Amino acid sequence: MTMSGKVLPLLVFLFCSVLVFASVGLGKEDPELKQCKHQCKVQQQLGRSEKQECLDRCDKYYKEKQERKERDVGGGDREDVWNPESPERKLRECERQCERRGREKERRECQRQCQEEFRREEEEEKQRGGGGGRDGMVDNKRDPEEQFRRCKEVCERQRGGQEVQRRCVERCEREYRQPHQHEGREEERGGGRGVEQENKKDPEAEEQFRHCKEQCQRQRAGQEQQQRCRELCEREYEQQRRRGEGNPRREEGREEWEEESEGHQEKKPYVFEDQHFTTKLETQHGRVKILQNFRERSKLLRGIENYRVAILEADPQTFIVPNHFDAEAIIFVAKGRGSISLVRHDKRESFNLNSGDVLRVPAGVTVYLINRSNNQQLVLVKLLQPVSTPGHFEAFFGPGGEDPESYYNAFSTELLEAALNTRRDRIEKIFGQQRQGVIIKASQEQIRAMSRHEEGGIWPFGEKSKGPFNLFHKRSSLSNQYGQLYEVDSSDCRDLDELDLGVGFANISEGAMITPYYNSRATKIAIVTNGEGYFEMACPHLSSPEFGGEGGRQHGGGRHQGRTSPSYHKVRAQLRRGMVFVMPAGHPVIAVASDNQNLEILCFYVNARNNEKFLLAGRRNIINQLEREAKELGFGVPAREVDEVFRSQEEEFFLPGPRQQRHHEGRAEA
Repeated sequence: MTMSGKVLPLLVFLFCSVLVFASVGLGKEDPELKQCKHQCKVQQQLGRSEKQECLDRCDKYYKEKQERKERDVGGGDREDVWNPESPERKLRECERQCERRGREKERRECQRQCQEEFRREEEEEKQRGGGGGRDGMVDNKRDPEEQFRRCKEVCERQRGGQEVQRRCVERCEREYRQPHQHEGREEERGGGRGVEQENKKDPEAEEQFRHCKEQCQRQRAGQEQQQRCRELCEREYEQQRRRGEGNPRREEGREEWEEESEGHQEKKPYVFEDQHFTTKLETQHGRVKILQNFRERSKLLRGIENYRVAILEADPQTFIVPNHFDAEAIIFVAKGRGSISLVRHDKRESFNLNSGDVLRVPAGVTVYLINRSNNQQLVLVKLLQPVSTPGHFEAFFGPGGEDPESYYNAFSTELLEAALNTRRDRIEKIFGQQRQGVIIKASQEQIRAMSRHEEGGIWPFGEKSKGPFNLFHKRSSLSNQYGQLYEVDSSDCRDLDELDLGVGFANISEGAMITPYYNSRATKIAIVTNGEGYFEMACPHLSSPEFGGEGGRQHGGGRHQGRTSPSYHKVRAQLRRGMVFVMPAGHPVIAVASDNQNLEILCFYVNARNNEKFLLAGRRNIINQLEREAKELGFGVPAREVDEVFRSQEEEFFLPGPRQQRHHEGRAEA
């Protein structure tokens, strides 16, 4: 065979081999590229051209990644911001895809999911110890300033207003600057202490912290609400960590601090904080928060499982779109000035609202309202009693479009044409315009026009309506220098009598307290509207083995072993604005205001009809009404000694607090 005869088959073999290897390479597509293209194809909201653009971007990112890998062979710095698999790059791409959504509501929901996914990946990256294990990632511990800069950039792209962005930047400060500053200080103090502290981590606290953050992540809430939830998790974790290191919060009151710390390890079914709320409706001008169902918190609260608490917050000069609920509602105006309208078949009742007003909105009545203040937020606290699905209620919007979605849109167009006697194009026009959300900005002229009502309201045919009842216009039922209690009941408001509810408002002066007492029939749902403090309550259920207690052995030791009488668990919790706590009927309770500000508490009484307060200390306490023999037999000491204790307090309901009492005793001794 000639030379040319040998070369030709060789060339053919080489050419075929190249084709085979090329086909193998093309057939075995990179998994990341394949996943990226798959995501483009399954996006139902994208059109054909948009899907093609998405596929082209996948090819482009993959090509850039391959080029960077080739450049980085042998070392070199790499920026994770350019890595298509980095959280930052994924966030940008996700947000770009959201912008293509047709409806504003869908875009916002899409962007919210992008942010949640971004935070989840960030958290996973930090738990893996930075980013050394993934291609193109920068170690957070080596470059905190760079991570802080990128985190701020993400905050600046967030929607929701300046307040949301500010909270986001604060989170960046905590996560990327403060931890590293702390590490630096530890190193200056002596090197290995940081490792030693790391080894002292409490596994139980770590697990609780992780579970708390997961709960926040699963909330169907806005970004700001989830961020506050995570902040509470971090604060609780930090408190538990400090307790593990043996640092008392203060020398004075150490015993109280230890007792409170012990309580933190127990469940608190009667206490609700920010993470127990879900943001149901939200725009840049306000939001509606819903407290979780009481029964979901604990079976101890099944007596009030058909009641829900909601809080509406609306910015100045805003309008809340007309809607109705499948629930009876009692509204309390906690802050601000508004105007509300209730619409029935052939009449509309409208009246202005002021701080302290109490108003019933019957189930099914269409209602809308405005914040008529120029500079103050309107805050309404609602107690709702669902009438359709026990423990669950829904809002129904008639006027609306895409956001809020109108319930008219649920009907077939031909049915609406017949019902409204209107052409299809006109119907589609009016139900397709609204995309601003439930709480929207209104002009000053519109606000003034909807605020022209007499206080108390006017019916169209001249009939005077009673309207809301202002709690603060009534004389306080109990009052002294240590606080005031305002209450409205069935004798003041027929609507409350029909629902068997009551409303009260306690203003406890700074450093003062409410005497220990209990309600005979009513379970009290309390919302802290302002100030700080704490409360304690005696509960026999949490000491029962049925609810995870230890029965007669609670509080340790054999002192209580073998007894047949109930044992009481002390429920104790710090109180601050926005918290909710429940006091079941018959449970003795005390509330104390902080030393630097008043503690203001709004109370809804469930089963309020014929309820009585029984005071356990103070001038009118029930022990003073016992016969001498009953005191001696009950306490096992002479009646004279019992009287010396229970007749020494001259005040009635509001009393000087622990610090004030010690101050008075010191002055008396001097």
